[in-house]
Amino acid sequence: MGFTGIIIGVAAFAIIGVMHPVVIKSYYYIGLKVWPAFLLIGGACLVASLFVPNQIASIIIAVLGVSFLWGIHELFEQKERVEKGWYPANPRH
Repeated sequence: MGFTGIIIGVAAFAIIGVMHPVVIKSYYYIGLKVWPAFLLIGGACLVASLFVPNQIASIIIAVLGVSFLWGIHELFEQKERVEKGWYPANPRH
């Protein structure tokens, strides 16, 4: 019996679940200026996944990298959500 799919599925679900508040909090406290960090982290994770010999770990690192890259898109979407009043704006910005 192989648990690889279940492990990867649970990890992907957890990563996506964690990235949602990371994007919201990053935009609230830092703003759009954080997107280059998301790009660097996402790219580094994707490159690192190429060199990790364990298949499960490699896939999970790649999912994390893609989630950070998708987070860039979500940062700009978050900007629109804040402008529409769906999320609070940081009064210090």
